[in-house]
Amino acid sequence: MSKFFEKFRLIFKDKQLRNRIFFTLGLLIITRILAIIPLPGIDASRLESLLGGSEFLNLLNLFSGGGLSNLSIVMLGVGPYITASIIMQLMTVLSPKLKEMYQEEGEAGRRRFAQYSRLITIPFAIVQGCAFIKLLQGQNILPAMPLYVMAINVLIIVTGSILLMWIGELITEFGVGNGVSLIIFAGIVATLPASISQLIFTYDPSQLPSYVAGLAVALLVTFGVVVVTEAERPIPVTYAKQVRGGRTFGGVSTYLPLRINQAGVIPIIFALSLLLFPRMIFQFLSQSTVATVQSISNTALNILANNWFYTSAYFVLVVLFTYFYTAVTFDPDNISTNLQKSGAFIPGVRPGISTADYISRVLTRLTLVGALFLGVIAILPLILRSLTGVEALAFGGTALLIVVSVVIDLIKKVDAQISAREY
Repeated sequence: MSKFFEKFRLIFKDKQLRNRIFFTLGLLIITRILAIIPLPGIDASRLESLLGGSEFLNLLNLFSGGGLSNLSIVMLGVGPYITASIIMQLMTVLSPKLKEMYQEEGEAGRRRFAQYSRLITIPFAIVQGCAFIKLLQGQNILPAMPLYVMAINVLIIVTGSILLMWIGELITEFGVGNGVSLIIFAGIVATLPASISQLIFTYDPSQLPSYVAGLAVALLVTFGVVVVTEAERPIPVTYAKQVRGGRTFGGVSTYLPLRINQAGVIPIIFALSLLLFPRMIFQFLSQSTVATVQSISNTALNILANNWFYTSAYFVLVVLFTYFYTAVTFDPDNISTNLQKSGAFIPGVRPGISTADYISRVLTRLTLVGALFLGVIAILPLILRSLTGVEALAFGGTALLIVVSVVIDLIKKVDAQISAREY
């Protein structure tokens, strides 16, 4: 406890870190204010009923930071930006120029890469905005409106999404932690009082075992995420001895830490976003007057609404995105080259290609463990909901996973700032 208060004192003693934290909190408060400014003409009772019976919309509400539950001007949340980021990350596999820009051109290349992601966010936001308004009109939550009124509403919610994207970028650059993750985190935390009060006021003694199971899952997820996030596999590294002017340098042994979960919470966000986007497109197309398009869209929506299909797809996407994001952000060839240039080597492994192959093999095995863990934790609440019938368990796992991962990442960023100040 004394260490906690000591760290708290160091945080507020460091003026730069204190300003970063207050800057982050200020922007998160602004996002919460934006999330309660609604579009005009909403049928609140119908909206509540629709959200209560739609797994898809509840997940989207998670991404919008609670903005969808109020049908606010930021109802799209950071979903379009995440979708655009996914597309850009996928393009690095197909385009060598984009991969070189992202991995080899340093900070300037990553800034250009991020700028492309921002630009393609706009068309994604427009498509998602139109799809939402059509969906909500079809459910009589929004009234029928002239084309120019619809265009104004789409413009408002697209602007709101871009505003959230900008706020997230500001937090990442001038605040503490990843801005997009913190916006989602703030939305989840903001819904906790309402969720807890709902559980209290709708308490049914016959469902006590289900509530106990939900609590056990929450504790298990929290413990598991902390353990897997902190676990690492050290690869020993030795620096060769060098003699310069009669003095000996090097000969130091250290290690290269490879984490079990290199990707953090990003695969969960990517997987959810990729599951949401096709659903929105088919929802939009289902309103078409062309019978064939409407039939295909309704068939696709029925498949996507199937709980077992959704659960299986969610698990597979989390596993694949864990591997994909790890491969994009951690390049064994680059690590091997840097080790060789600095005169370092892994004992028993030849420098160069052999070192890269060795690191790649170890990383693949580690990533398999991390990917399976994330996949199981992500779908476990959905399975529990199917078995117990308690709707609140369906989204608790994903939300808890994001919250715990973001908190761990935030603590590490703050610790890094404190350590840098001490040095």
